[in-house]
Amino acid sequence: MTQAALTRCLAALAGVIGASGVALGALAVHQPDAARLGIASSMLLFHAAALLGLLALREAHVLHGRLGLVAASGMALGVLLFAGDLTLRQYAGHGLFPRAAPTGGTLLIASWLLSALAAAWPRYAP
Repeated sequence: MTQAALTRCLAALAGVIGASGVALGALAVHQPDAARLGIASSMLLFHAAALLGLLALREAHVLHGRLGLVAASGMALGVLLFAGDLTLRQYAGHGLFPRAAPTGGTLLIASWLLSALAAAWPRYAP
């Protein structure tokens, strides 16, 4: 997959992540004991916006090209693991796999740190 195609896929995924955040937020308001959904909703919404921001900064040549894409990809995977695990626990009573949410959270932290590195090392690599 080319970097341009990956960028388009991540941008589309950010839209789906954001829409999922809104939907989970609405569900959290209307269901009892849905604290997990509220947390998942917040994480999805925040990271959808951050993902779009990373992609825009990369396209504007502010971030290192490849590092920016790795950070964005890690952020997308991390938030899907984190929120997916919490949502599945809410509805199915079990998670995706053992330690899926902490794995997603760790991947999110690493992605944020990698985005900082990509900004500090702005050499654009197409």
